[in-house]
Amino acid sequence: MKITFLGTGTSTGVPEVGCRCDVCTSVDSRDCRLRTSVLVETQGKNILLDCGPDFRSQMLANPVTRLDAVVISHEHYDHVGGLDDLRPFCIREGLDVYAERNVADAIYARMPYAFRIPRYPGLPNLVLHHIENKPFLAAGVMVTPVRILHAYLEILGYRIANMAYLTDVKNIPEVEFDKLNGLDILIIDALRRKEHPSHESLDEALANIARIRPKKAYLIHMSHSMGRHVDVENELPPNVYMAYDGLQLHLDI
Repeated sequence: MKITFLGTGTSTGVPEVGCRCDVCTSVDSRDCRLRTSVLVETQGKNILLDCGPDFRSQMLANPVTRLDAVVISHEHYDHVGGLDDLRPFCIREGLDVYAERNVADAIYARMPYAFRIPRYPGLPNLVLHHIENKPFLAAGVMVTPVRILHAYLEILGYRIANMAYLTDVKNIPEVEFDKLNGLDILIIDALRRKEHPSHESLDEALANIARIRPKKAYLIHMSHSMGRHVDVENELPPNVYMAYDGLQLHLDI
């Protein structure tokens, strides 16, 4: 399995428009964070986890010639704003997109032109599949949803083999922790140091990492308030890392 971090930033991205803080003016490329998205390559398939408004830029920076499935965590714009830019990946046939029914309904409402019949040539040909909180196949690859809470909003994280992707998490229901046993890689939200009503702080993320006990954990969805990569990474436990845009991991499965 190959994991590519296409984006590791929060909804505003980093640098944040108009900000002149040490992070936003950093010359360290690891401090430039596009909106969060991850590409998983496994079993000969390419599966995109979330498709935010920076998707086109992410594809130009990480050339990908094929997508086999797109899996969406929730309806917020920073996780679905790039769906129209999937057009090059579904010219010849429809591209399967997996989301909970309420998320799919939001996509239909925001992009009605993409689903009208007859279909206008050149529009994104998205085939929406409604999923629930139970395992499903995406391009023949088993995906296990993990229910998480984004403040009071119920959203989904996902496990594929021994990797789990938990973005925008504030709380993990007790019954879901069993799905996270035996992970090699945990990718998890950590917005900033200070507590936030709908995202984990750094301390909250570290507490969940300590409980889940993956071999390695990578922090995502970070704002400029987290601090500079070089400073924060030096403070982290030995098995915890700040992810950065373009980082690639390889996992034997």
